[in-house]
Amino acid sequence: MALRGDERYVALNRRARHDYLIEDTIEAGMELVGSEVKVLRQGLASIAEAYAAERGDELWLINAHFPVYPPARFNHEPRRPRRLLLRRREINRLLGAVKREGMTLVPLAIYFNERGRAKLELGLAKGKRKADKRQAEKARDWQRAKARLMRERNA
Repeated sequence: MALRGDERYVALNRRARHDYLIEDTIEAGMELVGSEVKVLRQGLASIAEAYAAERGDELWLINAHFPVYPPARFNHEPRRPRRLLLRRREINRLLGAVKREGMTLVPLAIYFNERGRAKLELGLAKGKRKADKRQAEKARDWQRAKARLMRERNA
């Protein structure tokens, strides 16, 4: 389980920020069953291959993997679609951006908020090209080298 600030991140999509340029983030609730919440509390969920899509007038989290919770009497299907809980205005804004501007809805993280509710951090993203990825890697390497030089100079 990754810790960032005061929030407890249960599942992170580490490739998302590498593969996509995140324009905007939004917090969404998820419609879960009890055994899925238990799996989340153990930190076993994975959203590496997950994405959000429209079905009807709602947004759904597709292909997220929540493994089976053995002690549960009634278990869940590990890769079932999970409905995202957002306000109608937010859904319309996100779907409009996806349809008009060719953007993608990428799950970035799952965490528990202060009230103990499971939340999904959803990113409105544009795909990066190979050249953009190389440029970002170059900038990151330069920042590392610069920090190393400054450390050596001050030491």
